[in-house]
Amino acid sequence: MPKNKGKGGKNRRRGKNEKECEKRELVFKEDGQEYAQVTKMLGNGRLEAMCFDGEKRLAHIRGKMRKKVWINQGDIILISLRDFQDDKADVIQKYTTDEARNLKAYGELPENAKINETDTFGPGEDDECNFEFEEVIIPISTSLLDPCPLSYSTNDLFASLLPFTKPFAVVC
Repeated sequence: MPKNKGKGGKNRRRGKNEKECEKRELVFKEDGQEYAQVTKMLGNGRLEAMCFDGEKRLAHIRGKMRKKVWINQGDIILISLRDFQDDKADVIQKYTTDEARNLKAYGELPENAKINETDTFGPGEDDECNFEFEEVIIPISTSLLDPCPLSYSTNDLFASLLPFTKPFAVVC
């Protein structure tokens, strides 16, 4: 009996992953388009993208791609620039990691573009955190460290320790 490929019931979930990983033609940018890397997902079909021309733009995911093509932070995308708003754009296509590597090999993407990473590209950015440690010396009274000082009575010892610890019994 043949496999049921209907889209009703639970078959909808099975049918979603039916297609094979097919190779698609690599799309290069044209006039009015630019390659970008996603820096932040803003929600409501919007994202913040750092274009490879050095501009940071607010991009809108077009309706054909919404809920079908999932875009994450760090992905390489192709955006269409708007003539009337320079700081806004529309997402045309999302590139897979293999396609992004091919674009980098063809020289379409700059060499400092990080593929398959959440960090964005940028000249001179180092990922190291520099810490400087200083030695801090805190003077400690020796009278508090000595369990049974000779010059103090037991009540004086309790009075000096009350702000620091819970009450306890001292046996000398």
